[in-house]
Amino acid sequence: MLRVLKKLATVAVAVPLLLGITTSVASADKIRIALAETPSDELAAFFVALDRAKANGLDYEWTAFSDEELAIQAVLSGQMDIGFGTPYSAMQRSKAPLRIIFQLSKLKFFPVTNKKYNSLEELNGEPILLHSRGGGTDSIANVIEDKMGIKFGKRSYVPGSSNRVVALVAGQADATIIDLSNKNKVMRKHADKFNVLPMFEVEASDEALFANLDWIKANEKDVQIFVDALASTWADMNADPTVISRETDPDGPIGQLPKEILGELDNFYTEAAAGGLYDAAGGGRKAAAADMEWYSKAGQLEGDVSTLNIEDFWYLAPLDAAMAK
Repeated sequence: MLRVLKKLATVAVAVPLLLGITTSVASADKIRIALAETPSDELAAFFVALDRAKANGLDYEWTAFSDEELAIQAVLSGQMDIGFGTPYSAMQRSKAPLRIIFQLSKLKFFPVTNKKYNSLEELNGEPILLHSRGGGTDSIANVIEDKMGIKFGKRSYVPGSSNRVVALVAGQADATIIDLSNKNKVMRKHADKFNVLPMFEVEASDEALFANLDWIKANEKDVQIFVDALASTWADMNADPTVISRETDPDGPIGQLPKEILGELDNFYTEAAAGGLYDAAGGGRKAAAADMEWYSKAGQLEGDVSTLNIEDFWYLAPLDAAMAK
């Protein structure tokens, strides 16, 4: 399917129908960014950073894939330049030197179920709804199984916490794992119908930006502009979460979202910042070390965690440079 992307310039309308994605107009001279889901409130900060990068000379396009696995494969194939995800398993399996350059968010997710479940242990053998195969919520489910000595039943996948909330409220799922903001929304509106199950603390990466190291080094100037913009946005957001709504372009993809979503951006980012979802320093070595431990336990990294070298998975030079400014 991904071969279709080579012809984006001529089939920009047809591609979303074939692959379940949305895309901006293609251009061979632009950095190609593979999103792992369609634009939502969760991506508002990222698009603010893109606007800042554009103001500093970055030329880009984005394509929203239907899940993280497709975004990873697009970068592996060279059809996209930068991707969303935590492709640790692919990093070990692939001959391509994929490297993470910025932690977008931490794994601050919560198991939410209907009232028939009161503990993680009670989910033994029960179906669960997750974000994507091999993604952050999938790894959380793996670690829950390991820590609690249980085994989930069938795993189904629906990208986007807000979409999984819809399925939960509609009775199409009994258990899911969702982000901080959507967990809070569910409990504000439906506390009488759902439980948030007790969960252990997690500091590893949920979403990160990654690219082929050869491509990064061949495009150092553009990569630095991008990482600088991300670092400034994440720092400003942690200092004042309302900066995201103020800088959201009303004519951009986030600005086109429904008014009820836009009206909640300040609450979303205030809760997210308070909950520690976004690292103001872009993750760096602290996140890389946490990722080594987490994704080893999650079964996505092979080998003794003490033998894993973070530089085999992260390329820290752009972030170090951004933090030094």
